[in-house]
Amino acid sequence: MIRKRDEKIYHKKKSPFEGEGEILVRSLLNGPDEMYQAGRVFAHTTVYPGSSIGYHIHEKESETYYILSGVAKYNDNGTIKIVTAGDVTFTGVGEGHGIEAVGNEPVELIALILLDKR
Repeated sequence: MIRKRDEKIYHKKKSPFEGEGEILVRSLLNGPDEMYQAGRVFAHTTVYPGSSIGYHIHEKESETYYILSGVAKYNDNGTIKIVTAGDVTFTGVGEGHGIEAVGNEPVELIALILLDKR
C-alpha cells in the first residue's frame, strides 16, 4: 500500500484532554484495521505555538512520540522536560503525559499508539 499525501485524512481540531488551542492530525494509517488490531493511532501531528495536548493517562495502551521539529514542554508522569527534534518519548500502560509547543514554531511529531495485548 502507498498512501499519497492528498489521500491522508487531515483533521484540525481543538486540542484534546483539556489542552490549549488547536492541533492538526494527519492519519498515516487509518486505525486498528490497518494496524492488524495491534494499534489505534499512527499519525503526523502538529501542535501549534501556544497549543498543547493536555495531560492524560493511557490505559491498556502505550504512546510513543517522535519529535520531528519544534520545541516542546513534555509532561512525563508529572516531570516536565524539554523535547526537540530527534527526541523520542514513551508513555507506557498506566502512565501519563502531555505536550505543549513553546516558542514561535509548531511542534511536529509522529504519534504511535499500540494496544497492550498481553
